[in-house]
Amino acid sequence: MANANVKEFTDANFEAEVLSNAQPVLVDFWAEWCMPCRNLAPIVDSVADEFAGKAKVGKVDIDSNRNVAMKFGITAIPTLIIFKGGQVVKKFVGFKKKEEIAAAITEAAA
Repeated sequence: MANANVKEFTDANFEAEVLSNAQPVLVDFWAEWCMPCRNLAPIVDSVADEFAGKAKVGKVDIDSNRNVAMKFGITAIPTLIIFKGGQVVKKFVGFKKKEEIAAAITEAAA
């Protein structure tokens, strides 16, 4: 992950980084072998830059972090979940446009 605004979330830090965060957090559940995930990565990077300081953006590699993936019922990737105050406020499965993701984060921040 080359983008400084995109964090790496893991089984170990998910509670502190995502669930304990008061601001909106966009979590991209992905895997290295997933081509749609790779295609979505530049959009996630762009959203992270646009919302820097207003929302946290990060990725969970489901192959390395199975506990978090299982806890949130990730059965297909890419899956994007927006959390706020430890609660799921929006979930997208599959490739989404930047505008859809940005609108959902803006709505969660309101």
